[in-house]
Amino acid sequence: MSKAIEAHEKWRGKIETKVRADLHDPEVLAIAYTPGVAEPCLEIQRDVSRSFDLTRRWNTVAVVTDGTAVLGLGDIGPEAAMPVMEGKCALLKAFADVDAIPLCVNSKDPEEIAHTIALLQGSFGGVNLEDIAAPRCFEIEARLKGLCHIPIFHDDQHGTAVVTLAGLTGALRLVKKDASMARIVISGAGAAGCAIAELLFAAGYGDITLVNSKGIIHREGHYSSHRLNALAQKTNPRNTIGTLADAMAHADVFIGVSAPGIVTPEMVQSMANHAIVFACANPIPEIMPDAAKKAGARVVATGRSDFPNQINNVQAFPGIFRGALDARAKDITLEMNIAASYAIAALVADEELNENYIIPSALDMRVPAAVAKAVIAVATSAT
Repeated sequence: MSKAIEAHEKWRGKIETKVRADLHDPEVLAIAYTPGVAEPCLEIQRDVSRSFDLTRRWNTVAVVTDGTAVLGLGDIGPEAAMPVMEGKCALLKAFADVDAIPLCVNSKDPEEIAHTIALLQGSFGGVNLEDIAAPRCFEIEARLKGLCHIPIFHDDQHGTAVVTLAGLTGALRLVKKDASMARIVISGAGAAGCAIAELLFAAGYGDITLVNSKGIIHREGHYSSHRLNALAQKTNPRNTIGTLADAMAHADVFIGVSAPGIVTPEMVQSMANHAIVFACANPIPEIMPDAAKKAGARVVATGRSDFPNQINNVQAFPGIFRGALDARAKDITLEMNIAASYAIAALVADEELNENYIIPSALDMRVPAAVAKAVIAVATSAT
């Protein structure tokens, strides 16, 4: 039996409910339940917003999946996704003191999933969508943003984008290249790749080329989602048609959120001087760090914890939710995500910045607080 199975059998769940009131005291019991509980119920009936003051809703997030894109395992179903969803809830609690409840929905119908979550929104302060396959995840997020009055955040998209921008900010700072001039190639045009491109554009990056398994995304192409068709008109400024190798020639930055082993040393060698390689396919990167370095990359990052410069969503989503909940935000905006990215990057001081340290560790407990503060500042300035 593996260590993971042994541990999960021992834990029998990574989260649990905690009672905050001393219900063994008769007076407290009478206040917390009947008859005293009637008063907060009636108060909330008069003003629904008081549910954030009188219940734990203010600090509670739903972590929702349909089990169709779980880690690298694919469509394994909602029940099999539960260990990952529990893990996500545990991370929210451990890193940002956010209570979270896993909801594994037994449906693949975007409208049905969105309707289910919308009906439950009165129980939560925010919703984290997780491990839902593209393009379904785009549709569910868009529907929920129209139906809900609480923040909706798809971590596979926006959490990945926030941490990628944070790492890229540090890497470009190190190699002394300007963000607006950097030539960037993104391998993978699914949920993460599209979100990264959109966030980089919003942050002032202008030269971005997207590549999927069939080749470079270009203006004459016709793609499966409206979102990708829109990006096809905005990315690839030279309107290059070809392969990933063609896209990477003379590029300053490679960002991989795609498949293992698809980048060769020759492709890295074809990049510009002081090349930056983010090979974030998990568990096996697009190219291993030692091979990328040997081929001439100045900075290499991966999604793994056993190499320097880990690009890990835990650096983003706990603090983002902490900030959104504390600000009682109704949405998590591009501006909040950009602010979160820069807050993460700013934690690496100039004298600390080097090829093996462009972004704080995933376990750096300064990160959630800094991210939350940045998100609150944007949220409050917008009200």
